[in-house]
Amino acid sequence: MDAQGRGRAENIDPADQWVLNPNTGEYELRLAASAPQSTVPGPRRPGSRRAGAAVRSRTEAPARARTETPGPEVPSPRRRRGAPAEPPPGRRGRRPAKKTAKGKKVLLWTGGTMAFVVLATAGAAYLYIEHLNSNITSVSDDGASTGGFSKDKAINILLIGTDKRTGKGNESYGDSGSVGHADTTILLHVSKDRSNATALSIPRDLVVDIPDCPTTQEDGSTEIIPGSTGVRFNTSLGQDGRTPSCTMRTVTELTGVKLDNFMVADFNAVKTLTTAVGGVEVCLAKDIKDKDSKLDLTKGTHTIQGEQALAFVRTRHSVGFGGDLSRIGLQQQFLSALMRKLKSNDTLTSPSKMIKLAEAGTEALTVDSQLNSINKLKDLGLELGKLNVKNLTFTTIPVVDNPSEQVKSTVVLDESKASQVFRMIQDDVSFTAVEQQEKKEKAAVAARLKGTKAPASEVRVRILNGGAVAGSAQETLQWLQVDQGVTKSENAGNAPEELSSTTLEYAPDQAAQARRLADVLGLSGSAMKPGESVTNSQGLPAMTLTLGKDFKGAGVSLTTPTKAPEGVQKSTADKVECAK
Repeated sequence: MDAQGRGRAENIDPADQWVLNPNTGEYELRLAASAPQSTVPGPRRPGSRRAGAAVRSRTEAPARARTETPGPEVPSPRRRRGAPAEPPPGRRGRRPAKKTAKGKKVLLWTGGTMAFVVLATAGAAYLYIEHLNSNITSVSDDGASTGGFSKDKAINILLIGTDKRTGKGNESYGDSGSVGHADTTILLHVSKDRSNATALSIPRDLVVDIPDCPTTQEDGSTEIIPGSTGVRFNTSLGQDGRTPSCTMRTVTELTGVKLDNFMVADFNAVKTLTTAVGGVEVCLAKDIKDKDSKLDLTKGTHTIQGEQALAFVRTRHSVGFGGDLSRIGLQQQFLSALMRKLKSNDTLTSPSKMIKLAEAGTEALTVDSQLNSINKLKDLGLELGKLNVKNLTFTTIPVVDNPSEQVKSTVVLDESKASQVFRMIQDDVSFTAVEQQEKKEKAAVAARLKGTKAPASEVRVRILNGGAVAGSAQETLQWLQVDQGVTKSENAGNAPEELSSTTLEYAPDQAAQARRLADVLGLSGSAMKPGESVTNSQGLPAMTLTLGKDFKGAGVSLTTPTKAPEGVQKSTADKVECAK
């Protein structure tokens, strides 16, 4: 059972000025030089909103050091992976408005509508550059991100929906005094080749550890908000002045995935975005009348927008088991429907809808300081627009009821399944059946694991720490010798350079030893590197095991899963599913 129970220029309509350029196949907005124009259409919003004020300690958290001392000493306890030392706070707030060029001005509308919800709207246009830039609210990422997405790498974006009741009509929903917790959170992973994506929902009532969070203050100073252990995930935002950067740190701590950017939206985003596209189509397998969310719909297909759309994503008591996990499934169905609408010809070929989307999307969002302009959002949208919706998979972190509670109100990780899901995202493995490339190369790599295996007692290996947590080489040495019978192993200290992935280098005549050690450690064929042997402390040839940044601890398999574990629910964005 579910554990939870609860723009405009004067006298000119821009939509009438769009023409199709036959040379580019794209729409262009042409405004004559004589036409009266406003560089900033409509009223400009007041200054940037803050996600919350931070308090607490003024001390900086020390950066983790990688130190490995050869020898038999007992390893120190493994530290949880933390954030690196914090860079100075970056520039915050909005960019100053640019001056409008004189004469004929052409604003190109790109075809790069987004692959996912608000990302789609924000990246779709750079119409009215100055005006849209003034719409965007940004807050510091406080050094919690990678520094922003890259076009040549996989993309990891944190999407946060808060329960903050700001805006007209929203004060009547739930707790009108909420500081804005992380009510709906999705880690959106887009593959490096843009062929597939995974949208991983994080239950708000998941019990997590929240790390210490360096947070930029209004005056530019940095204060550290103390962390908490064994608390609900949704308190990573809003509680004690935590900002979205703290939610970002919490997700990285939980999943091992370093995030590129974040985006935050409140109740108004659902209403304005669905209205801008003329509504989205959803399906119900039964009649729903929920007095709490105010949703009243009959069984079948409906087109919803505005207040009705907000009621749809908020309802939980009338679907599934009536808890938050059931609502997550409903929200994933809604997001799939919104994405299909955003990508449809009905939206892409309507300049008026696209203008409304550009306005609604930029006004609805708070983004990190790496995404604080429409040009940056446009670049992100172009990357995400390459994705085919059939290869976007929605799934949820595998959880179980909290065994320490008699009255179930929170959930904890289903460790065995969750670790596989996290590893797939870390290693950019698709949840959908995307055609695999370079089959011959992969077959050759897999072949390294096939063949006879030497006895563990004959395996001779030197262990180096090449980026793992301090003490990992000694911990692995002890585990191999005591638990696995690999007695001819030794700790060789730190590697000359850090590696992102663990590797095992061996000579051709050591292949049988390598296969045995790979079996013991759970290494994949790609981690096995045919090469040369080295001389150990006894002057005998040995293999070299270098523990990379992906190393999770002695006895933890390093083999990347190739498919989602059994029992993990998932759906793809191209299919219409009826809520039950």
